[in-house]
Amino acid sequence: MSRLPSPAGAGYFARHTVTGLTGELRAGRVSPEDLVEQALAAAARLEPELNAFVTLDEDGARAAARRATEELAAGVDRGPLHGIPVAVKDVVDTAGLRTTMGSRHFADRVPDRDATCVRRLRAAGAVIIGKTATHEFAYGPTGDRAAGGATRNPYRPERMAGGSSSGSAAAVAAGVVPVSVGTDTGGSVRIPAALCGVVGLKPSHGAVPVDGVYPVAPSLDTVGPLARTAADCRLLWNVLAGRTAAERDDAPPVVRRVGWIPPDTIHPTSPRVAEAARACLAGGGFEVEEVAVPEAAALARAYHTIQGSEVYAVHADRMATAADLYDEEVAERLRGAARVRGWEYVRACDLRDRAREAVTALLRVHDLLALPTVPIPAPPLDARARRAGDAGVDVRTALLALTSPWSVLGLPAVTLPAGLVDGLPAGLQLVAPAGGEELLLAVAQELHDATTETEPPVPARH
Repeated sequence: MSRLPSPAGAGYFARHTVTGLTGELRAGRVSPEDLVEQALAAAARLEPELNAFVTLDEDGARAAARRATEELAAGVDRGPLHGIPVAVKDVVDTAGLRTTMGSRHFADRVPDRDATCVRRLRAAGAVIIGKTATHEFAYGPTGDRAAGGATRNPYRPERMAGGSSSGSAAAVAAGVVPVSVGTDTGGSVRIPAALCGVVGLKPSHGAVPVDGVYPVAPSLDTVGPLARTAADCRLLWNVLAGRTAAERDDAPPVVRRVGWIPPDTIHPTSPRVAEAARACLAGGGFEVEEVAVPEAAALARAYHTIQGSEVYAVHADRMATAADLYDEEVAERLRGAARVRGWEYVRACDLRDRAREAVTALLRVHDLLALPTVPIPAPPLDARARRAGDAGVDVRTALLALTSPWSVLGLPAVTLPAGLVDGLPAGLQLVAPAGGEELLLAVAQELHDATTETEPPVPARH
């Protein structure tokens, strides 16, 4: 994993990781209040262009930072996230803090309870500075359809950040926070992480509780971490999953064989994006063999059937009574979802069962599977058609094509930076057997260590 040069004008956390700050906090060389002020200052400076946040909780964050400082001074240490600023996607309930789902339907909604994943963050001493922008109702991979407007890519503001966890990825990439929380149904952590050049993990289905998280498609929904490094991503993953120290595996991974899936067998892919991902993988010194997953393209199509049927079940009543409050593109997608027939859903679920057996067998021979995360670099805002190599592609279909098969199967997958293509980030995606999150993050860190010698300078904004 090659660490990308930070976007121009990036904030404090583009130069400082959780892993590095933990010792500074314990030694008293920096305080939680210092870190919160850095985060809030970066947000204030970058937000007019970035639009990564729906709500900034300045008073709440400062109060939480003071508590963290007092606890650390008293010898109470809640772990590596104690006193660290974190941002949370705006579909995840935060008690007393507005949670809008990026929609006019819930513009003033303030939940009275935390989602389980948020309770775990607070118990770990993390300081929540605000709620990050999402594609409306987390129902879209582009991140440019929400009541609060489009989130912009930190590398080029005229480009999309990806979705639906657009603000969570952009806030980390821009150095506003070191880590953030997103959700992933078909790629909603991995897509924006790849387009913004950060690490994003979709865990195994069911690994993190989703109570208090607004549903997209319940049989697919997951909660996952985003960070600038795999090591920081792992720290947040352990907290979200409620893993105790005894459950964490610090042994080095033994990965010998990786199956490379040629992405064009699933969806037309930019040759330069594919080359960047393959070159990133080569840094690990693994035995890499091309493999065929004949069901993968069919799984990408099955995703739209399963997700469409389930998402419409969530929104049917609201579409019947207040369709005018939706973004028109989101409403039109929901109308299309309403046309999914029962037998199509059953057949898609049958395909999922058959494909799970085939992919499980493949993962007995190969430790991991690998392919690009998305087939194209970040498209311009509002673009709905692009080219991938010689092929014209639908942007929304393309963004989901390489991530959604593993969501259908409920498998964990991580995306990590794989360099720049025309100045925009590309991503390498690794897929593991169910329960393989630790393996994925350890391999991602191995790739980082193999390809990064020094922290690159942060370019100044001109």
